[in-house]
Amino acid sequence: MKRIGMLTSGGDCQALNAAMRGVVKTLLNSGEEMEIYGFLDGYKGLIYGKFQMLTGRDFSGILTKGGTILGTSRTPFKTIQDPDENGLNKVEAMKQNYYKLQLDCLVILGGNGTHKTANLLRKEGLNIITLPKTIDNDLWGTDMTFGFQSAMDIATDAIDYIHTTAASHGRVFIVEVMGHKVGWLTLNAGMAGGADIILIPEIPYDIDKVVDKIEERDKRGSRFTIIAVAEGAISKTDAKLSKKELKKKMEKYPFPSVSYEVAAAIQKKTGREVRVTVPGHMQRGGSPCPYDRVFASRLGAEAGKLILDGQFGFMVGYKNREVVRVPLEDVAGKLKAIAPDATIVHEAKLLGICFGN
Repeated sequence: MKRIGMLTSGGDCQALNAAMRGVVKTLLNSGEEMEIYGFLDGYKGLIYGKFQMLTGRDFSGILTKGGTILGTSRTPFKTIQDPDENGLNKVEAMKQNYYKLQLDCLVILGGNGTHKTANLLRKEGLNIITLPKTIDNDLWGTDMTFGFQSAMDIATDAIDYIHTTAASHGRVFIVEVMGHKVGWLTLNAGMAGGADIILIPEIPYDIDKVVDKIEERDKRGSRFTIIAVAEGAISKTDAKLSKKELKKKMEKYPFPSVSYEVAAAIQKKTGREVRVTVPGHMQRGGSPCPYDRVFASRLGAEAGKLILDGQFGFMVGYKNREVVRVPLEDVAGKLKAIAPDATIVHEAKLLGICFGN
């Protein structure tokens, strides 16, 4: 009899259910007896012992379902070792619940913060296997994360839909895409949607360069300009500030987000009408696209095989078109950002896309 725990942590995304289904189907098809415990609402469920005992039937029909059947929440790694409001040691509580249920393994699905906590639990002696979930595609050790492709499809659709109204009215349109620390989603959706300007966190922008691109398009007879802006895009001026200085500035920040700051600057410098569209959490929602269904299922199947092989302490990743096992200690705490001189950035520039630098 094997006892397996599962939880999903951090922001939700498409294909979480597909990945869990892949794990469970692989285990059940092995012929071994299994008990599966699903912890509710992320690490909170593991901390406070909130779980459900699940069967194969619970994972039937969820391949195409978005979100997560277990629920999720954010439990920041930076406070994970701090006692809760009642003085509870959260790490010890997680360990106690793991051992109380006599788990052979805990499967954790999540992004960067989730993997830091997962690695901490690994170092505390728990058998851990992780799966790379995030629409940001910023996890170290894997070329792709599930949820990214589905979110990119939605963000691309948003840019596609903006094209007709932007062209009709001859306006500058900004589409704000999710991504606080990295710009993979904005870059790929921007390229797929035919954006003229793409602003991402890794390449601080000069607003004058952005304006130059808009005016260049005007001179060529283009009636409109589409700008894809990542949530975490930052100007060259702000990028030079220290963390303390930037934090102080943001305390009096007059805009809802950076997209509105960019819009205001463009309007002031050009007199052009600028509109901002924010798809927001739509990018996390809905059914996973076919690619993510297959991809998450493959990763889940490999995680199931790791459990059957008794191999723990790994993230199941994807490198060079192959599913791979990546030591968890190599993943935790590392961010996969876009290098400003990356090939994809160079190719985007060849297409005439401006990054504001």
